[in-house]
Amino acid sequence: MNYARFLTAASAARQPSAIRVVTEILSRMPKSLISLAAGMPNPNTFPFKTAVITIENGKPIQFDEEMMKRALQYSQSAGIPELLSWIKQLQVKLHNPPTINYPTNQGQMDICITSGSQDGLCKVFEMIINPGDNVLLNEPIYSGTLQALKPLGCNIINVPSDEFGIIPDSLKEVLSKWKPEDSKDPKKNTPKFLYTVPNGNNPTGNSLTSNRKKAIYEPWAPTFLSMDVDGRVIRADSFSKVLSSGLRIGFITGPKPLIERVILHTQVSTLHPSTFTQLLVSQLLHQWGEEGFLAHVDRVTDFYRNQKDALLAAANKWLSGLAEWHVPAAGMFLWVKIKGIYDVKQMIEEKAIQKKVLMLPGNVFYIDNSAPSPYFRASFSSASPEQMDMAFQRLAQLIKESL
Repeated sequence: MNYARFLTAASAARQPSAIRVVTEILSRMPKSLISLAAGMPNPNTFPFKTAVITIENGKPIQFDEEMMKRALQYSQSAGIPELLSWIKQLQVKLHNPPTINYPTNQGQMDICITSGSQDGLCKVFEMIINPGDNVLLNEPIYSGTLQALKPLGCNIINVPSDEFGIIPDSLKEVLSKWKPEDSKDPKKNTPKFLYTVPNGNNPTGNSLTSNRKKAIYEPWAPTFLSMDVDGRVIRADSFSKVLSSGLRIGFITGPKPLIERVILHTQVSTLHPSTFTQLLVSQLLHQWGEEGFLAHVDRVTDFYRNQKDALLAAANKWLSGLAEWHVPAAGMFLWVKIKGIYDVKQMIEEKAIQKKVLMLPGNVFYIDNSAPSPYFRASFSSASPEQMDMAFQRLAQLIKESL
């Protein structure tokens, strides 16, 4: 595949940073090497010396003085090797991407660590999108994605979806405006990419069914990455919801020629993800192993399933007849449509807050966020069942007053 045709002029012009390359070389050299090249601060001047982090399901993680010196120092832009290696093994186990053994120029799978998945997505968008480019997505969509896309000046085209995600026939209808050969003619402005969240979409909690994934990308497989025989899938993952959101550790998996462009961007922006948090996550994952990590994910899933059930119970108790919703398949949100109210923005942003209930109005999850919306998003991640019940009781009273 000719990946160069997807790159913006800015991305295509990126060259390796000589200073960052020195950091890469230093990481591979023996301690006997005498380096007068890199401007690394002397770790003996760092005030942080040791640390012990207790773990809920495992042994404490200890950073002695040598480990702490490394944790507080510059590191590789793509991520520290031991974390990259562990994540690569996990991706192969979970997805078995066909591209794992492809040649580089044919889209060989590669990975880089990012400062959360949002950092990776922003760099992917800036790598691909020129002003005026067409991009596809399905509303409603995470507002942070829209805020990353809109300043790039692209034409955002909505593909209709329902409670099971993107509707394949609707995608075919949108794409029918172009012929397959149009993709080779820049003047035809064929869509650059399709952005979708296949599992646990924010805000709806919807997940694509296997049949729909098959219709969007043949042949059938449980994830888009596992069916990527052409090297045209870029997947963004994050540890935010399963380990810690404040650690800001995510990773991008995709064709090596494009991942290399993301790394070049990192070299001149954040330089590299936090060494300290990478080492902390790496130590934990190596201690747990893949089975231990997946067992932890199961425990987190069970927790949020119970939280979801509590919010649904509160919704059934207080909002029946006043609103409608679909049971979320994943994620941590309930997407609710209030009946009889054309636009709930003022009610959610002003009146609900006056009753000490904070939620997000639905309009912020649409391309045109000025358009009226009867929807709102409620999170079940942090509130207790008692608080959820009280919140929806107050909301029900507010809806009745507003009708």
